[in-house]
Amino acid sequence: MAYSKLRRNTSQRKSLLRSLVSDLIIKEKIITTESKAKELQKKVEKVITLAKKKSLHHRRQVFKKLFDENINKEQTVTQKLFTTTAEKYMKRNGGYTRIIKTVPRRGDAAPMAIITFV
Repeated sequence: MAYSKLRRNTSQRKSLLRSLVSDLIIKEKIITTESKAKELQKKVEKVITLAKKKSLHHRRQVFKKLFDENINKEQTVTQKLFTTTAEKYMKRNGGYTRIIKTVPRRGDAAPMAIITFV
Protein backbone atom coordinates (compact mmCIF):
# COMPACT_ATOMS: atom_id res chain seq x y z
CA MET A 1 0.00 0.00 0.00
CA ALA A 2 1.38 3.38 -0.95
CA TYR A 3 1.75 6.11 1.61
CA SER A 4 2.71 9.75 1.68
CA LYS A 5 6.05 10.70 3.21
CA LEU A 6 4.67 14.10 4.25
CA ARG A 7 8.11 15.61 3.47
CA ARG A 8 9.58 14.16 6.66
CA ASN A 9 12.02 11.44 7.53
CA THR A 10 10.74 8.18 9.00
CA SER A 11 11.04 8.96 12.70
CA GLN A 12 9.45 12.40 12.36
CA ARG A 13 6.60 11.01 10.25
CA LYS A 14 5.86 8.20 12.72
CA SER A 15 5.91 10.61 15.64
CA LEU A 16 3.64 13.07 13.84
CA LEU A 17 1.09 10.40 12.98
CA ARG A 18 1.18 8.90 16.48
CA SER A 19 0.46 12.29 18.02
CA LEU A 20 -2.31 13.01 15.49
CA VAL A 21 -3.95 9.64 16.24
CA SER A 22 -3.82 10.37 19.97
CA ASP A 23 -5.20 13.88 19.48
CA LEU A 24 -8.04 12.62 17.30
CA ILE A 25 -9.04 10.06 19.91
CA ILE A 26 -8.98 12.73 22.63
CA LYS A 27 -10.69 15.57 20.77
CA GLU A 28 -12.68 13.54 18.18
CA LYS A 29 -12.15 16.31 15.60
CA ILE A 30 -8.94 17.77 14.14
CA ILE A 31 -8.26 20.46 11.55
CA THR A 32 -5.13 19.63 9.54
CA THR A 33 -3.86 19.53 5.97
CA GLU A 34 -5.51 17.16 3.50
CA SER A 35 -2.45 14.96 3.06
CA LYS A 36 -2.00 14.54 6.82
CA ALA A 37 -5.71 13.81 7.19
CA LYS A 38 -5.57 11.07 4.55
CA GLU A 39 -2.60 9.39 6.23
CA LEU A 40 -4.18 9.83 9.64
CA GLN A 41 -7.38 8.18 8.46
CA LYS A 42 -5.48 5.01 7.51
CA LYS A 43 -3.83 4.80 10.94
CA VAL A 44 -6.98 5.53 12.94
CA GLU A 45 -9.01 2.91 11.07
CA LYS A 46 -6.42 0.26 11.93
CA VAL A 47 -6.17 1.31 15.58
CA ILE A 48 -9.94 1.21 16.09
CA THR A 49 -10.17 -2.19 14.42
CA LEU A 50 -7.51 -3.48 16.82
CA ALA A 51 -9.29 -1.92 19.80
CA LYS A 52 -12.55 -3.66 18.92
CA LYS A 53 -10.93 -7.08 19.50
CA LYS A 54 -10.13 -6.32 23.18
CA SER A 55 -7.40 -8.84 23.88
CA LEU A 56 -4.10 -8.22 25.63
CA HIS A 57 -2.21 -8.78 22.38
CA HIS A 58 -4.27 -6.17 20.54
CA ARG A 59 -3.97 -3.73 23.44
CA ARG A 60 -0.17 -4.00 23.24
CA GLN A 61 -0.27 -3.43 19.50
CA VAL A 62 -2.33 -0.28 20.05
CA PHE A 63 0.25 0.98 22.57
CA LYS A 64 2.82 0.89 19.77
CA LYS A 65 0.69 3.00 17.47
CA LEU A 66 -0.18 5.95 19.73
CA PHE A 67 1.08 8.05 22.63
CA ASP A 68 -0.63 6.97 25.83
CA GLU A 69 -1.06 10.27 27.62
CA ASN A 70 -3.50 11.26 30.32
CA ILE A 71 -6.73 12.90 29.18
CA ASN A 72 -7.81 13.70 32.71
CA LYS A 73 -7.09 12.25 36.16
CA GLU A 74 -9.00 9.03 35.58
CA GLN A 75 -8.52 8.23 31.89
CA THR A 76 -5.72 7.76 29.36
CA VAL A 77 -5.94 7.70 25.57
CA THR A 78 -5.94 3.90 25.34
CA GLN A 79 -8.58 3.58 28.04
CA LYS A 80 -10.83 5.97 26.13
CA LEU A 81 -10.13 4.11 22.90
CA PHE A 82 -10.98 0.69 24.34
CA THR A 83 -13.99 1.80 26.39
CA THR A 84 -15.90 4.51 24.55
CA THR A 85 -14.58 4.67 20.99
CA ALA A 86 -14.36 0.92 20.31
CA GLU A 87 -17.76 0.31 21.90
CA LYS A 88 -19.32 2.96 19.68
CA TYR A 89 -18.08 1.23 16.51
CA MET A 90 -18.51 -2.41 17.57
CA LYS A 91 -21.16 -3.14 14.92
CA ARG A 92 -19.47 -1.10 12.20
CA ASN A 93 -17.04 -2.83 9.82
CA GLY A 94 -14.97 0.18 8.84
CA GLY A 95 -15.34 3.79 7.82
CA TYR A 96 -14.95 5.17 11.33
CA THR A 97 -13.71 8.58 10.19
CA ARG A 98 -14.80 11.28 7.77
CA ILE A 99 -12.65 13.87 5.98
CA ILE A 100 -14.31 17.18 5.13
CA LYS A 101 -12.35 19.57 2.91
CA THR A 102 -12.30 23.21 3.99
CA VAL A 103 -10.86 26.48 2.71
CA PRO A 104 -7.11 26.72 2.08
CA ARG A 105 -4.89 27.96 4.89
CA ARG A 106 -3.97 31.63 4.88
CA GLY A 107 -0.31 32.26 4.26
CA ASP A 108 0.71 29.27 2.18
CA ALA A 109 -2.67 28.24 0.69
CA ALA A 110 -2.24 24.64 1.84
CA PRO A 111 -5.42 22.59 1.32
CA MET A 112 -7.01 22.04 4.73
CA ALA A 113 -9.41 19.38 5.97
CA ILE A 114 -11.37 18.45 9.07
CA ILE A 115 -11.17 14.81 10.15
CA THR A 116 -13.85 13.58 12.55
CA PHE A 117 -15.34 10.35 13.78
CA VAL A 118 -18.56 9.31 12.06
